[in-house]
Amino acid sequence: MDGILNTTTNTVHKHRDRKATATTACGATRHVADDRLDRIDVDRAVSDRQASKCGRCFSDGGGY
Repeated sequence: MDGILNTTTNTVHKHRDRKATATTACGATRHVADDRLDRIDVDRAVSDRQASKCGRCFSDGGGY
């Protein structure tokens, strides 16, 4: 599943509607600069970068 990683908070969000831009399902990153957002697979973000899942985007998440 595609996700958006906020590199400032190290939190991964669900990518919204497979759009080219880094928009998230919860909208928490709409004011974050594009250079702080990486498009990445959610499982990879959690395993490789030890990212937290957004609590608004994922039922098993804890961030935000």
